Amino acid sequence: MKLTGKHVAILGVGRSGRAAAALALREGARVSAWDLAGPEAFSEMPTGVEIHPNATEEQGSGVGCDFLVVSPGIDTYGSYVAAFSENAGEVIGEVELAACFYQGIIVGITGTNGKTTTTELVARILAHAGMGGTPCGNYGTPFAEVVLQVNPPAAVSLELSSFQLETIRTLHPQVVIWLNFAPDHMDRYPTVEAYFAAKLRIFENQVAGDTVIVRDGELLPHLCATSVKFSTIQSGADWFSDGHVIQHNGETWLDMDHDTSLRGLHNAENVMAALAACNSLGISAAIMSEALHGYAPPPHRCELIRTLDGVEYLNDSKATNLHALESALRSQTRPVVLIAGGKDKGLDYSSVVPLLGEKALAAVTFGQIARPLAAMFGEAVPTESVATLADAVATARSFAPRGSTVLLSPGTSSFDQFSGYEQRGNSFRDLVHQLS
Repeated sequence: MKLTGKHVAILGVGRSGRAAAALALREGARVSAWDLAGPEAFSEMPTGVEIHPNATEEQGSGVGCDFLVVSPGIDTYGSYVAAFSENAGEVIGEVELAACFYQGIIVGITGTNGKTTTTELVARILAHAGMGGTPCGNYGTPFAEVVLQVNPPAAVSLELSSFQLETIRTLHPQVVIWLNFAPDHMDRYPTVEAYFAAKLRIFENQVAGDTVIVRDGELLPHLCATSVKFSTIQSGADWFSDGHVIQHNGETWLDMDHDTSLRGLHNAENVMAALAACNSLGISAAIMSEALHGYAPPPHRCELIRTLDGVEYLNDSKATNLHALESALRSQTRPVVLIAGGKDKGLDYSSVVPLLGEKALAAVTFGQIARPLAAMFGEAVPTESVATLADAVATARSFAPRGSTVLLSPGTSSFDQFSGYEQRGNSFRDLVHQLS
């Protein structure tokens, strides 16, 4: 891609938008930035970028550019992007822009759940092997910021959301990790099939010499790359775990209980995917074991907050969809009092009910979806609907006997009451620490 003398229009001025603008400037482009927000949102935009606050669709339809770089938080198929696309030569995202100027190895990671933990694990192993391995993309640093470094790393651990994959063209991960797929983001996609199709774009530019790491049983189309499978069910898979020990072709590679702070089958899947990906790059078992020694999961992912009166309080605020909620429930070994709820994303929670009856003592629902969720969960366990997370914590405590776990695993996004899952998880942590 040659940008010298080209006009690159950046749509959305968050961190990824600013990184894309800086990279386009470095490559000799004329850069403009557009956003619905006011002038204050542009304060950190690089010098030399033409800024256009309070940008409307009417303005967008008059913008002519060679490349329109759309931030992943903006609906690619919405009317706002459509207006700016009318006179754009090509519509891409920040990840695609960065990929055009990166010469190293890309480990691309996608899936409905587990992406961030796996991205961290891969990055940690790559760094320990002396390959850099910066975590970037949908988690960590914007990819364009990595490319802007004076000495970019030899490899990156690139988390890719469906939103980012919508706008790729040439992005080529030499290794792809496909963790899982379940319905999500039905407030953005018209059908589950459309969401699945966006995810599948991660494979578009792979060739025969590349590698795909995939959970056994995932229904994927024929892929040209070499497939390596992991499983917590099929012991004959290339990689297998019972949730405690990781085995590769029958040989033990890692003891999760002894070597890491990761627990549960869902985390075993993340570890296997990371080990398999890095093994495909020729990194030894000894280096990988050293890299993961003492590793603790990121916040908000089945994070143990405290134990009070014999009750564990786990923060799984990152569970913003049904599959994540089901994974968290399935991985618990103690009786659960579930706290769930938040924004109504149009998901069908009926699949959770049998698992709830198997794993939970009670449930507390809160937020926008509290009442309909309570009606459904009430078919399996005693359930109470409340307004706020503070109310939910207090109510859950009253339900939870010694030896049980209060699990915040909302199963939906937080935007009805919080700015994001992080704020929701931090609020839960604060509320739990206030209990006495």
